[in-house]
Amino acid sequence: MGFVKVAEIQEIPVGTMKMVKLGEKEILIVNIGGKFYAIGNKCTHMGGDLSRGRLEGNMVTCPRHGAKFDVTTGKSIAGPKIGFLRVKTGDEPAYEVKVEGNDILLKID
Repeated sequence: MGFVKVAEIQEIPVGTMKMVKLGEKEILIVNIGGKFYAIGNKCTHMGGDLSRGRLEGNMVTCPRHGAKFDVTTGKSIAGPKIGFLRVKTGDEPAYEVKVEGNDILLKID
């Protein structure tokens, strides 16, 4: 399918994130130091909305149970904490991002 425009750079200032929808997919776009990254927006544990989570550096924490993901790769850093236990969580899908002028484009297959 190629690249699709999903946002403009001024919509996502440095250190912030935004959820965009492409069809049925929810994708989290993150701006770290002026470079944009995109991963799935639904936590792989129980579907929490990562765009409502906390962004610290290149790590987003799910607001539901605290699972942590590297927004540059989609890799699971830490599973959710339930009581005293940490549960294993799957990785988020990662998407290729390209900036053309003021447009943020995602590669969608």
